[in-house]
Amino acid sequence: MLTIDGSMGEGGGQVLRSSLALSLLSGAPFRIDGIRAGRARPGLMRQHLVAVNAAAQVGDASVQGAEIGSTRLEFRPQAIKAGDYTFAIGSAGSTTLVFQTVLWPLLLGAASPSTLTFEGGTHNPMAPPYEFITSTFLPLLARMGGQVDAELTCHGFYPAGGGRWSTTIQPAQRLGRLSLLERGELKNLSARALLSALPASVALRELDTLAATLGWDRSACRPQMIKDSRGPGNVLLAFIESEQITEVVSGFGERGVSSERVAAGVASEVQRYLNANVPVGEHLADQLLLPMALGAGGVFRTLSPSRHCLTQLNLLKLFLGTSAVVTREGPDVSRIEVVSRSA
Repeated sequence: MLTIDGSMGEGGGQVLRSSLALSLLSGAPFRIDGIRAGRARPGLMRQHLVAVNAAAQVGDASVQGAEIGSTRLEFRPQAIKAGDYTFAIGSAGSTTLVFQTVLWPLLLGAASPSTLTFEGGTHNPMAPPYEFITSTFLPLLARMGGQVDAELTCHGFYPAGGGRWSTTIQPAQRLGRLSLLERGELKNLSARALLSALPASVALRELDTLAATLGWDRSACRPQMIKDSRGPGNVLLAFIESEQITEVVSGFGERGVSSERVAAGVASEVQRYLNANVPVGEHLADQLLLPMALGAGGVFRTLSPSRHCLTQLNLLKLFLGTSAVVTREGPDVSRIEVVSRSA
Protein backbone atom coordinates (compact mmCIF):
# COMPACT_ATOMS: atom_id res chain seq x y z
CA MET A 1 0.00 0.00 0.00
CA LEU A 2 1.31 3.41 -0.97
CA THR A 3 1.58 5.98 1.81
CA ILE A 4 0.75 9.55 0.79
CA ASP A 5 1.67 12.63 2.78
CA GLY A 6 -1.41 14.83 2.58
CA SER A 7 0.65 17.88 3.54
CA MET A 8 2.90 17.60 0.47
CA GLY A 9 3.14 20.60 -1.81
CA GLU A 10 0.24 22.97 -1.30
CA GLY A 11 -1.30 20.57 1.23
CA GLY A 12 -4.87 20.84 -0.08
CA GLY A 13 -7.58 18.62 -1.49
CA GLN A 14 -5.78 18.11 -4.79
CA VAL A 15 -3.47 15.55 -3.20
CA LEU A 16 -6.47 13.46 -2.18
CA ARG A 17 -8.42 13.81 -5.43
CA SER A 18 -5.46 12.96 -7.67
CA SER A 19 -4.54 10.04 -5.43
CA LEU A 20 -8.06 8.64 -5.75
CA ALA A 21 -8.02 8.89 -9.55
CA LEU A 22 -4.54 7.41 -9.88
CA SER A 23 -5.34 4.61 -7.43
CA LEU A 24 -8.39 3.58 -9.46
CA LEU A 25 -6.44 3.52 -12.70
CA SER A 26 -3.28 1.87 -11.39
CA GLY A 27 -5.06 -0.53 -9.04
CA ALA A 28 -2.71 0.55 -6.24
CA PRO A 29 -4.28 0.91 -2.78
CA PHE A 30 -3.08 3.85 -0.70
CA ARG A 31 -3.18 5.41 2.71
CA ILE A 32 -3.11 9.17 3.05
CA ASP A 33 -2.20 10.92 6.32
CA GLY A 34 -2.54 14.63 7.05
CA ILE A 35 -5.41 15.24 4.62
CA ARG A 36 -5.56 18.97 3.76
CA ALA A 37 -2.96 19.69 6.42
CA GLY A 38 -2.11 22.97 4.75
CA ARG A 39 -5.61 24.38 5.15
CA ALA A 40 -7.08 26.42 8.00
CA ARG A 41 -9.62 23.64 8.59
CA PRO A 42 -7.74 20.38 7.93
CA GLY A 43 -9.41 17.07 7.13
CA LEU A 44 -12.24 16.05 4.85
CA MET A 45 -14.86 18.68 4.09
CA ARG A 46 -18.17 17.74 2.47
CA GLN A 47 -16.99 18.09 -1.14
CA HIS A 48 -13.88 15.98 -0.42
CA LEU A 49 -16.01 13.29 1.21
CA VAL A 50 -18.27 13.25 -1.86
CA ALA A 51 -15.17 12.81 -4.05
CA VAL A 52 -14.05 9.87 -1.89
CA ASN A 53 -17.47 8.23 -1.99
CA ALA A 54 -17.76 8.87 -5.73
CA ALA A 55 -14.40 7.21 -6.35
CA ALA A 56 -15.42 4.30 -4.12
CA GLN A 57 -18.63 3.79 -6.13
CA VAL A 58 -16.87 4.00 -9.48
CA GLY A 59 -14.08 1.67 -8.40
CA ASP A 60 -16.03 -0.67 -6.08
CA ALA A 61 -13.44 0.26 -3.46
CA SER A 62 -13.28 -0.39 0.26
CA VAL A 63 -12.59 2.73 2.31
CA GLN A 64 -11.65 3.46 5.91
CA GLY A 65 -11.74 6.96 7.41
CA ALA A 66 -14.39 8.43 5.09
CA GLU A 67 -16.04 10.92 7.41
CA ILE A 68 -16.17 14.69 7.83
CA GLY A 69 -13.04 16.01 9.53
CA SER A 70 -11.00 12.85 9.00
CA THR A 71 -7.30 13.46 8.35
CA ARG A 72 -6.48 9.82 7.49
CA LEU A 73 -7.93 7.59 4.80
CA GLU A 74 -7.29 4.12 3.41
CA PHE A 75 -8.54 3.32 -0.09
CA ARG A 76 -8.48 -0.11 -1.77
CA PRO A 77 -9.84 -0.12 -5.34
CA GLN A 78 -11.21 -3.06 -7.27
CA ALA A 79 -12.83 -2.99 -10.73
CA ILE A 80 -13.89 0.27 -12.40
CA LYS A 81 -17.60 0.21 -13.17
CA ALA A 82 -19.26 2.32 -15.85
CA GLY A 83 -22.83 3.43 -15.15
CA ASP A 84 -25.26 6.22 -14.40
CA TYR A 85 -24.22 8.06 -11.25
CA THR A 86 -25.52 11.03 -9.29
CA PHE A 87 -23.17 12.78 -6.88
CA ALA A 88 -24.78 15.39 -4.62
CA ILE A 89 -22.57 17.52 -2.40
CA GLY A 90 -25.41 19.11 -0.45
CA SER A 91 -23.55 22.42 -0.22
CA ALA A 92 -21.79 24.89 -2.53
CA GLY A 93 -18.72 22.65 -2.63
CA SER A 94 -17.23 22.30 -6.09
CA THR A 95 -18.85 19.75 -8.39
CA THR A 96 -16.18 20.36 -11.04
CA LEU A 97 -13.50 18.99 -8.73
CA VAL A 98 -15.56 15.88 -8.00
CA PHE A 99 -15.94 15.50 -11.77
CA GLN A 100 -12.20 15.62 -12.31
CA THR A 101 -11.73 12.93 -9.64
CA VAL A 102 -13.86 10.28 -11.37
CA LEU A 103 -13.40 11.41 -14.98
CA TRP A 104 -10.12 9.62 -15.63
CA PRO A 105 -11.06 6.12 -14.42
CA LEU A 106 -14.38 6.24 -16.30
CA LEU A 107 -12.69 7.58 -19.44
CA LEU A 108 -9.66 5.28 -19.48
CA GLY A 109 -10.64 2.31 -17.34
CA ALA A 110 -14.30 1.58 -18.08
CA ALA A 111 -15.68 -0.69 -20.79
CA SER A 112 -18.81 1.33 -21.65
CA PRO A 113 -20.11 4.92 -21.48
CA SER A 114 -21.10 6.59 -18.22
CA THR A 115 -23.50 9.41 -17.42
CA LEU A 116 -22.81 11.53 -14.36
CA THR A 117 -25.05 14.09 -12.69
CA PHE A 118 -23.59 16.56 -10.18
CA GLU A 119 -25.47 18.65 -7.63
CA GLY A 120 -23.83 21.42 -5.62
CA GLY A 121 -21.55 24.29 -6.49
CA THR A 122 -20.88 25.06 -10.15
CA HIS A 123 -19.17 28.41 -9.48
CA ASN A 124 -16.91 28.21 -6.46
CA PRO A 125 -13.99 30.63 -5.77
CA MET A 126 -11.63 27.74 -4.96
CA ALA A 127 -12.27 25.67 -8.09
CA PRO A 128 -12.58 25.91 -11.87
CA PRO A 129 -16.02 27.25 -12.82
CA TYR A 130 -18.24 25.32 -15.21
CA GLU A 131 -17.27 27.57 -18.15
CA PHE A 132 -13.59 26.75 -17.67
CA ILE A 133 -14.42 23.05 -17.94
CA THR A 134 -16.47 23.43 -21.11
CA SER A 135 -14.48 26.16 -22.91
CA THR A 136 -10.89 25.33 -21.94
CA PHE A 137 -10.52 21.86 -20.47
CA LEU A 138 -12.86 19.62 -22.50
CA PRO A 139 -11.81 20.95 -25.95
CA LEU A 140 -8.19 20.03 -25.18
CA LEU A 141 -9.26 16.63 -23.89
CA ALA A 142 -11.14 16.12 -27.17
CA ARG A 143 -7.95 16.97 -29.05
CA MET A 144 -6.29 14.11 -27.17
CA GLY A 145 -9.11 11.74 -28.11
CA GLY A 146 -11.38 11.94 -25.08
CA GLN A 147 -15.06 12.44 -25.85
CA VAL A 148 -16.88 14.08 -22.93
CA ASP A 149 -20.05 16.15 -23.26
CA ALA A 150 -21.49 18.41 -20.57
CA GLU A 151 -24.77 20.26 -20.02
CA LEU A 152 -25.64 22.77 -17.30
CA THR A 153 -29.15 22.63 -15.87
CA CYS A 154 -28.89 25.31 -13.19
CA HIS A 155 -26.17 27.43 -11.63
CA GLY A 156 -24.92 26.88 -8.11
CA PHE A 157 -23.13 29.91 -6.67
CA TYR A 158 -21.27 30.04 -3.39
CA PRO A 159 -22.55 29.95 -0.66
CA ALA A 160 -26.07 28.69 -1.54
CA GLY A 161 -25.07 25.95 -4.00
CA GLY A 162 -27.98 24.12 -5.58
CA GLY A 163 -26.42 23.85 -9.03
CA ARG A 164 -26.89 20.86 -11.31
CA TRP A 165 -25.11 19.65 -14.43
CA SER A 166 -24.52 16.38 -16.21
CA THR A 167 -21.86 14.82 -18.37
CA THR A 168 -21.55 11.80 -20.63
CA ILE A 169 -18.16 10.06 -20.82
CA GLN A 170 -17.28 7.81 -23.74
CA PRO A 171 -14.48 5.36 -22.89
CA ALA A 172 -11.21 5.79 -24.77
CA GLN A 173 -8.53 3.17 -25.27
CA ARG A 174 -5.77 5.73 -24.96
CA LEU A 175 -5.23 9.47 -25.07
CA GLY A 176 -2.96 10.91 -27.74
CA ARG A 177 -0.01 13.20 -27.26
CA LEU A 178 -0.75 16.88 -26.69
CA SER A 179 1.68 19.59 -27.78
CA LEU A 180 0.87 23.19 -26.85
CA LEU A 181 3.92 25.33 -27.43
CA GLU A 182 2.35 28.37 -29.09
CA ARG A 183 -0.91 30.16 -28.44
CA GLY A 184 -1.26 31.37 -32.02
CA GLU A 185 -3.07 34.46 -33.17
CA LEU A 186 -5.62 35.99 -30.82
CA LYS A 187 -9.07 35.59 -32.37
CA ASN A 188 -11.49 37.03 -29.84
CA LEU A 189 -11.43 38.78 -26.46
CA SER A 190 -14.67 38.89 -24.50
CA ALA A 191 -16.12 38.87 -21.00
CA ARG A 192 -19.31 37.88 -19.22
CA ALA A 193 -20.48 38.93 -15.78
CA LEU A 194 -22.87 36.35 -14.34
CA LEU A 195 -25.32 37.85 -11.87
CA SER A 196 -28.03 36.29 -9.72
CA ALA A 197 -30.35 38.19 -7.34
CA LEU A 198 -28.02 41.21 -7.20
CA PRO A 199 -28.28 44.73 -8.65
CA ALA A 200 -27.40 44.96 -12.35
CA SER A 201 -24.95 47.74 -11.51
CA VAL A 202 -22.61 45.15 -9.97
CA ALA A 203 -22.07 43.46 -13.33
CA LEU A 204 -21.92 46.71 -15.29
CA ARG A 205 -19.22 48.18 -13.05
CA GLU A 206 -17.16 44.99 -13.34
CA LEU A 207 -17.39 45.02 -17.11
CA ASP A 208 -16.66 48.75 -17.37
CA THR A 209 -13.55 48.36 -15.22
CA LEU A 210 -12.31 45.23 -17.02
CA ALA A 211 -12.77 46.70 -20.49
CA ALA A 212 -11.13 50.00 -19.55
CA THR A 213 -8.17 48.33 -17.82
CA LEU A 214 -7.44 45.90 -20.66
CA GLY A 215 -8.49 48.14 -23.54
CA TRP A 216 -11.08 45.60 -24.69
CA ASP A 217 -14.14 46.38 -26.78
CA ARG A 218 -16.86 47.16 -24.23
CA SER A 219 -19.54 45.76 -26.54
CA ALA A 220 -17.87 42.32 -26.24
CA CYS A 221 -18.20 42.45 -22.44
CA ARG A 222 -21.76 41.64 -21.45
CA PRO A 223 -23.81 40.89 -18.33
CA GLN A 224 -25.71 37.61 -18.06
CA MET A 225 -28.64 37.55 -15.65
CA ILE A 226 -29.06 34.13 -14.02
CA LYS A 227 -32.57 33.15 -12.98
CA ASP A 228 -32.12 29.46 -12.19
CA SER A 229 -29.89 29.86 -9.11
CA ARG A 230 -30.92 29.04 -5.54
CA GLY A 231 -29.19 32.10 -4.12
CA PRO A 232 -27.33 35.29 -5.05
CA GLY A 233 -24.06 35.10 -6.91
CA ASN A 234 -21.64 36.94 -9.16
CA VAL A 235 -18.83 35.68 -11.35
CA LEU A 236 -16.76 37.68 -13.82
CA LEU A 237 -15.42 35.58 -16.70
CA ALA A 238 -12.82 36.72 -19.25
CA PHE A 239 -12.43 34.63 -22.42
CA ILE A 240 -9.16 34.78 -24.38
CA GLU A 241 -9.73 32.84 -27.58
CA SER A 242 -6.70 32.10 -29.74
CA GLU A 243 -5.90 29.70 -32.56
CA GLN A 244 -4.79 26.87 -30.27
CA ILE A 245 -6.71 27.37 -27.04
CA THR A 246 -9.34 29.36 -25.20
CA GLU A 247 -8.26 30.52 -21.75
CA VAL A 248 -10.93 31.45 -19.19
CA VAL A 249 -10.02 33.70 -16.26
CA SER A 250 -12.54 34.09 -13.45
CA GLY A 251 -13.14 36.34 -10.48
CA PHE A 252 -15.87 35.97 -7.86
CA GLY A 253 -17.88 38.71 -6.23
CA GLU A 254 -18.18 38.56 -2.46
CA ARG A 255 -19.57 40.67 0.33
CA GLY A 256 -17.36 43.65 1.13
CA VAL A 257 -15.38 43.46 -2.13
CA SER A 258 -16.15 46.13 -4.72
CA SER A 259 -16.95 45.36 -8.34
CA GLU A 260 -13.89 47.35 -9.34
CA ARG A 261 -11.65 45.21 -7.17
CA VAL A 262 -13.08 41.97 -8.60
CA ALA A 263 -12.48 43.26 -12.13
CA ALA A 264 -8.97 44.45 -11.29
CA GLY A 265 -8.05 40.96 -10.09
CA VAL A 266 -9.31 39.36 -13.30
CA ALA A 267 -7.59 42.00 -15.43
CA SER A 268 -4.28 41.42 -13.66
CA GLU A 269 -4.45 37.67 -14.30
CA VAL A 270 -5.43 38.22 -17.93
CA GLN A 271 -2.57 40.66 -18.45
CA ARG A 272 -0.08 38.25 -16.93
CA TYR A 273 -1.24 35.51 -19.28
CA LEU A 274 -1.12 37.73 -22.36
CA ASN A 275 2.27 39.23 -21.48
CA ALA A 276 3.85 35.79 -21.10
CA ASN A 277 2.67 34.78 -24.60
CA VAL A 278 2.10 31.18 -23.53
CA PRO A 279 -0.85 28.95 -24.44
CA VAL A 280 -1.44 27.29 -21.05
CA GLY A 281 -2.57 29.33 -18.06
CA GLU A 282 -1.51 28.70 -14.48
CA HIS A 283 -4.62 26.77 -13.41
CA LEU A 284 -4.83 24.63 -16.52
CA ALA A 285 -1.22 23.46 -16.25
CA ASP A 286 -1.69 21.04 -13.36
CA GLN A 287 -4.94 19.72 -14.90
CA LEU A 288 -3.15 18.67 -18.11
CA LEU A 289 -0.43 16.67 -16.39
CA LEU A 290 -2.52 13.66 -15.43
CA PRO A 291 -4.06 12.96 -18.87
CA MET A 292 -0.65 13.44 -20.46
CA ALA A 293 0.93 10.94 -18.07
CA LEU A 294 -1.88 8.44 -18.60
CA GLY A 295 -1.83 8.92 -22.37
CA ALA A 296 0.97 9.39 -24.86
CA GLY A 297 2.67 12.22 -23.00
CA GLY A 298 2.99 15.79 -24.13
CA VAL A 299 4.62 19.16 -23.80
CA PHE A 300 3.35 22.68 -23.18
CA ARG A 301 4.54 26.17 -22.38
CA THR A 302 3.01 27.88 -19.40
CA LEU A 303 3.57 30.41 -16.65
CA SER A 304 5.87 29.66 -13.73
CA PRO A 305 4.54 26.39 -12.27
CA SER A 306 2.32 26.75 -9.22
CA ARG A 307 2.56 24.60 -6.11
CA HIS A 308 -0.50 22.72 -7.41
CA CYS A 309 1.44 21.89 -10.56
CA LEU A 310 4.55 20.71 -8.71
CA THR A 311 2.41 18.65 -6.32
CA GLN A 312 0.74 16.93 -9.26
CA LEU A 313 4.12 16.07 -10.77
CA ASN A 314 5.20 14.47 -7.48
CA LEU A 315 2.03 12.36 -7.31
CA LEU A 316 2.43 11.17 -10.90
CA LYS A 317 5.96 10.04 -10.16
CA LEU A 318 4.83 8.25 -7.01
CA PHE A 319 1.91 6.36 -8.57
CA LEU A 320 3.07 5.87 -12.16
CA GLY A 321 6.80 6.51 -12.16
CA THR A 322 6.17 9.33 -14.62
CA SER A 323 9.11 11.50 -15.54
CA ALA A 324 8.72 15.16 -16.40
CA VAL A 325 11.10 17.94 -17.30
CA VAL A 326 10.38 21.51 -16.19
CA THR A 327 12.50 24.07 -18.03
CA ARG A 328 12.47 27.76 -17.23
CA GLU A 329 12.41 29.82 -20.41
CA GLY A 330 11.95 33.29 -18.96
CA PRO A 331 11.08 35.24 -15.79
CA ASP A 332 7.50 33.91 -15.84
CA VAL A 333 7.59 31.28 -18.60
CA SER A 334 8.21 27.55 -18.27
CA ARG A 335 8.13 24.54 -20.56
CA ILE A 336 6.87 21.26 -19.10
CA GLU A 337 7.32 17.96 -20.90
CA VAL A 338 5.68 14.78 -19.61
CA VAL A 339 6.81 11.31 -20.65
CA SER A 340 3.92 8.84 -20.59
CA ARG A 341 4.02 5.75 -18.42
CA SER A 342 4.12 3.54 -21.52
CA ALA A 343 7.02 5.34 -23.18
